[in-house]
Amino acid sequence: MRAHDLPFLRGLVPTLHIAHRGGAGCFPENTLAAFGGAIALGATMLELDVHLSADGEVVVCHDDTLDRCTDATGPVSARTARELAQVDAGYHFALDGAHPWRGRGCGIPRLAEVLARWPDVRLNIELKSADPLLIPAFLGVLDAAGARDRTCMGSEQDAVAEALFAAAPDACHYQPRGPLTAWVMAAVMGTARPRDDRWAVVDMPLAWQGTPLVTPGLVAAARADGLWVNVWTVDEEADMARLKALGVGGIMTDRPDRLARVLAS
Repeated sequence: MRAHDLPFLRGLVPTLHIAHRGGAGCFPENTLAAFGGAIALGATMLELDVHLSADGEVVVCHDDTLDRCTDATGPVSARTARELAQVDAGYHFALDGAHPWRGRGCGIPRLAEVLARWPDVRLNIELKSADPLLIPAFLGVLDAAGARDRTCMGSEQDAVAEALFAAAPDACHYQPRGPLTAWVMAAVMGTARPRDDRWAVVDMPLAWQGTPLVTPGLVAAARADGLWVNVWTVDEEADMARLKALGVGGIMTDRPDRLARVLAS
């Protein structure tokens, strides 16, 4: 299936407002509060991450441990989905020196909850774990909700992304690390770009080690190759405005409030 035939990409018009982890600069990341808050601010797509719980549920969390974002510690995979829902995922979120989300019931949600609550919102989902049970569980959750066509999926890990494509070749997939690096470097340097029709979307950083990557030449190369480009993680309004002017497909941000202002200007 060619990229322009993928249901996920049909009707998309740049520049998409994509809330990275639900807008981690405004809300406790990867929580229902974040996703709802970002959508209220104008986000048209949610970016999120998934792991597998101890009882085989697909849960929404970036890290493989609980330490950074919650009041709990230890591996995400060591707790059941019910136990993960009861941790305080707003515990460490700080805003102006305060912790406004502590004790407000922000647990780690199941992916099924997100799909059910926002049935019309497109999603960009990264599989963070190499657990072979995650892929069938993840696809099962999407299919139970009828959400495969509104999801762009992938993994930074090449092997996980390749296994995911093999399991769901009809879905929209973004490039994993190896193909992403090869394509971006070729586009930036103006050399022959590799072609791999498995990957329809380029989810890429704004810069690498201080070197800007998103140039007019790269955007033109993506259009020529039929690839949709989303840029992460863009939190400064000047960068957002430049990317909007370049016509990138989407901007992933931790600050959906700022991006809303730029896109409305």
